[in-house]
Amino acid sequence: MKKLLLASVALAVLGSATSASAADLAARPYTKAPPIIAAVYDWTGFYIGGNGGWGTSRKCWDSNIGTLAAPVFSPEGCHDASGGTAGGQIGYRWQSAAWVFGLEAQGNWADFHGSTTSTLIGTGTRIGDRSKIEAFGLFTGQIGYAWNNTLLYVKGGAAVTSDKYEHYFTGTGAVINSSKETRWGGTVGVGLEYGFTPNWTFAVEYDHLFMGNRTLDFTNAAGVVTDNTRISQDVDVVTARINYKWGGPVIAKY
Repeated sequence: MKKLLLASVALAVLGSATSASAADLAARPYTKAPPIIAAVYDWTGFYIGGNGGWGTSRKCWDSNIGTLAAPVFSPEGCHDASGGTAGGQIGYRWQSAAWVFGLEAQGNWADFHGSTTSTLIGTGTRIGDRSKIEAFGLFTGQIGYAWNNTLLYVKGGAAVTSDKYEHYFTGTGAVINSSKETRWGGTVGVGLEYGFTPNWTFAVEYDHLFMGNRTLDFTNAAGVVTDNTRISQDVDVVTARINYKWGGPVIAKY
């Protein structure tokens, strides 16, 4: 009986000591889960790419019915020269908050061609006016606003076209005289671009070229100037573009 009593007392003492030790342990600290870190698209960097699309140019001709020394211009009529285009672009952008700024150079081959019958009638023979834009270039600045990997931008700057013109007999197609020029003007445009990977983007862009008017000397097959014609033109171009840029996403602040 004595041994049983001593065992009971020992168990009671041991239980009290265990409870006290457990009470002395500090509670486990609560650690807040880290916030989610979101990747934000960064438009800063150099890029290079290609484009292709469609364009049209409105051209109005005024022919000299006077002399080369004393020109008198009379309207011949207007026509649209349209066709496909393909080319490339290279540029640099930098981003500040949601605003994106950039510079770009673009060069395109083009086949914008068209013709019309002149309102001026020769001696019993119809004469046609024929034109073609063979190439164009754009040198522009950009400003845009980005929603993560979607960018809406406007652009403006200088434009240049390579043009070819001909007067011809509508019955036979034989060229009477012709002229070529490189014409400088201005351009404005707007585009919507989407970054579908950190380095690849796709865009759709519209550009209008203000090319003004120029008076050109037309020469025959012998190289003799036989006519002056004043030609005005504007150009509208819609292209799809794909770019590869150097850069990637940055980590958003929190």
